Amino acid sequence: MEPFVFHRGLAAPIDAINLDTDQILPARFLRKRRSDPEYKTFLFHDLRFDPVGNENQNFTLNQEAFRGATIIVGNSNFGGGSSREAAVFALEAFGIRSVIAPNFGDIFYNNCLKNGLLPIVLTKPETDQLRKTLHQNPGSRIDVDLNEQRVSTDNGITYAFEINDTAKSNLMLGLGQIGLTMMHAQRISEFEARYNAQLYS
Repeated sequence: MEPFVFHRGLAAPIDAINLDTDQILPARFLRKRRSDPEYKTFLFHDLRFDPVGNENQNFTLNQEAFRGATIIVGNSNFGGGSSREAAVFALEAFGIRSVIAPNFGDIFYNNCLKNGLLPIVLTKPETDQLRKTLHQNPGSRIDVDLNEQRVSTDNGITYAFEINDTAKSNLMLGLGQIGLTMMHAQRISEFEARYNAQLYS
């Protein structure tokens, strides 16, 4: 996965609370392959589009100032609901690198970390302030510094965030579960050789 050390990106405010994984990626798209070039269109599909496929201009990511956003500032219980990892795949396919919210669904939060997307927990007043700033200044950028564990806006707002040391290290190195396993490839091969030698001796 792509390492995450520092990212400066266009930020979009999404005010809805309890934005669950079925809203992030509707269940009917779960059979689609992650490599599908249309995968990014599945993100928030039923919020972004009407039943005949026209864009809902009231939805933030369809508004011109927020097109191309790579950071989402959300509200309470972002990513609650079912445990579908594909919800994170859809965010990634759209180009989202970080989601900032007061709290997350536990499984969603961990799926983000395992796939190179940085979930940041700030307090409710802090996220409310960030969203207010983005609504007042559409097109604003946010700096996310994982090394310093800091979020900063163009108008001087800075907030610190906490993250597990292991998760932080893995993100900065770009190591998912497969990558972590492959770091031990030689030891695994040596074990298999010993095991096979004992099994067939």
